[in-house]
Amino acid sequence: MTLGPLIVQSDHTVLLEVAHPEAEDARHELAVFAELERAPEHIHTYRVTRLGLWNARAAGHTAEAILETLNRYAKFPVPSGVASEIEDTMRRYGRLTIERVTAGDLDSQLVLKSDDAAILREVSSAKKIAPLLGNKINEHTFPVAAWARGELKQQLVARGWPAEDLAGYTPGEPYNIELVQDGWELRDYQAKAVDAFERGGSGVVVLPCGAGKTIVGAAAMAEVGAKTLILVTNAVSARQWRDELLARTTLTPEDIGEYSGQVKEVKPVTIATYQILTSRRKGEYAHLSLLDAQDWGVIVYDEVHLLPAPVFKLTAELQARRRLGLTATLVREDGREGDVFSLIGPKRYDAAWKDIEAQGFIAPAACFEVRLDLTESERLEYAVAEDQDRYRISSSTTQKQVLAKRIIEQHPGESVLVIGQYIDQLESMAEALGVPLITGQTPVNEREELFNAFRTGEERILVVSKVANFSVDLPDASVAIQISGSFGSRQEEAQRLGRLLRPKTKGLTASFYTLIARDTVDQDFAQNRQRFLAEQGYAYTILDADHIDQLRSVSH
Repeated sequence: MTLGPLIVQSDHTVLLEVAHPEAEDARHELAVFAELERAPEHIHTYRVTRLGLWNARAAGHTAEAILETLNRYAKFPVPSGVASEIEDTMRRYGRLTIERVTAGDLDSQLVLKSDDAAILREVSSAKKIAPLLGNKINEHTFPVAAWARGELKQQLVARGWPAEDLAGYTPGEPYNIELVQDGWELRDYQAKAVDAFERGGSGVVVLPCGAGKTIVGAAAMAEVGAKTLILVTNAVSARQWRDELLARTTLTPEDIGEYSGQVKEVKPVTIATYQILTSRRKGEYAHLSLLDAQDWGVIVYDEVHLLPAPVFKLTAELQARRRLGLTATLVREDGREGDVFSLIGPKRYDAAWKDIEAQGFIAPAACFEVRLDLTESERLEYAVAEDQDRYRISSSTTQKQVLAKRIIEQHPGESVLVIGQYIDQLESMAEALGVPLITGQTPVNEREELFNAFRTGEERILVVSKVANFSVDLPDASVAIQISGSFGSRQEEAQRLGRLLRPKTKGLTASFYTLIARDTVDQDFAQNRQRFLAEQGYAYTILDADHIDQLRSVSH
């Protein structure tokens, strides 16, 4: 009998032996319910968390199936305490339900119910939950104020008793939306994602960048058949959504409005940016009322892992609307994954990046971490700098300009994105390479012109800031060179690789390079950034800057 690749420990961590022949299969099944914490070369560490287990339960996985996975791949018996905790944690999901009573004197009353009176007594006596409930109807039922539906779900998750929301949704004002499947059809995983959302009513669909999340959104809108509000990261993304909806559905330009810094249109399908919703006027969020101004049948949250705090706050009050979150990763650097779970909804469907790659729907990618040394003067500056300045100094080293040029030379004829965080660094890089620069200050129309020039091959290289992290469709980009980032952001790492994952017309393997200053915080942050992609099965090849002549043989 072959011993498996996993060691399950009593502290709820799971160690994965990377070189084991069954490691990839085990990684795939672990991702359903466990989060990757550390990913050095040989042993990866996962943690089994409550939220991970509740998301798995909401998506239809059982404690029995999860324990079967652990037992099948474990080298040693799963500790009995861990097995009991998994069973108990998953059993907690749905012991409380939020329902709508539609009979007798309680017509259309929102209630919190449980078949276990002791659980209901425990939560109803909690200081932050009691004010959200009315006087007890019976030992199994409490009334809930309509406005408190979202906040109650947040507080119940915090108490360890996540409620299953069965109260239903307002249908919204009907509006006919149909898919126009002319020469294309929903991929199997897209159809499953839409079906899972329709059955659940609200929740999050997790798919890799380039796997067609916008089409999932369009198909969900067609299923609901009502006025729709779509929230996106920026105006460029808004216009890409608009173009996709016009191409894939019966919607016409007259049906779709843009609500952004440039345009203020409210139409049956309205696409609004997070920036405009969270902009303040005289201290007030002047545009947030848009969220509840119309009788929306569904609200789509694109890149839901970036949802700003003010939008969370109002979403808590919008629990009667269907909500669809779309994202490539549920990782949030602010730790608010629990609020996504309770306010947008649990994870309804996800697909592993490598599974979609194997089906040919996203491009294969090779990831490289290329380490270089600071110059002597930079090392002296770094040594005496304050902690808050060290990342900027190390990640902005001038050596990265030289190295970026040499990497580009290794990819003749390919389309290259150079991505970074600091504007002055990007300006110097664009000047050194003699190529255009796109930042948040670049007018939207100019951005679109440059992106179109890149798509047609008129511009082969672009230097871009974090505005290109999200929802920018650049299908022929096959090389990305990351020179700096938002510290240790795992979500940003995933989004940046995602710019490369649309299948290439020439069948190229995408190449993702991160340039790292050795023995600095730049290197420390890189280790954290890579965790999510390691969980998806992407390995980073570490190379020395002095040996980048090896790149071509390694990447092709």
